[in-house]
Amino acid sequence: MRGVLGAFRELDAAVSAIEALKQKNVGLIRVYTPTPRHELEEALAAPPSPVRRYTLIGGLLGVTFGYWIAIWTSDYWPLVVGGKPIASWVPYTIFGFEVMVLIGGLSTVAGLLISARVPRLTMQVGYDPRFSHGDYGIWVECPPEQARTAEDVLRQHGAVEVRRER
Repeated sequence: MRGVLGAFRELDAAVSAIEALKQKNVGLIRVYTPTPRHELEEALAAPPSPVRRYTLIGGLLGVTFGYWIAIWTSDYWPLVVGGKPIASWVPYTIFGFEVMVLIGGLSTVAGLLISARVPRLTMQVGYDPRFSHGDYGIWVECPPEQARTAEDVLRQHGAVEVRRER
């Protein structure tokens, strides 16, 4: 991966640099920030997280499995009481709900780890330890012919340091 890294001390400068880079369509933009900031999220206009799909699928599978296991158990070991149906869905709703919450929660954690690519065995290109201590970093992954444009945009918007990296 080749690209350009810009370090910013001010949040507003980083946001304006991101907006300018998106207008120029230089390349893929990744932001490093010490704390989550809504301004950066809005500037990046990232798509919604795919983790919610993992939660939905896990919840649906969980409720299905919860009802199935309860009904299967009562059919396998029937307890006939006063002519009532052996497999009635009403009393199994609590168990179905509990299994839905359990499997939905576990699939949410799994989706989070998969989406975040955890564990990450190698350090990302463009990361600098000062981005965890108060500075903001913008990594622009771009071809070498676009690197000069990215450097100019980052400098124009107040980058403290701009450098090319591989």
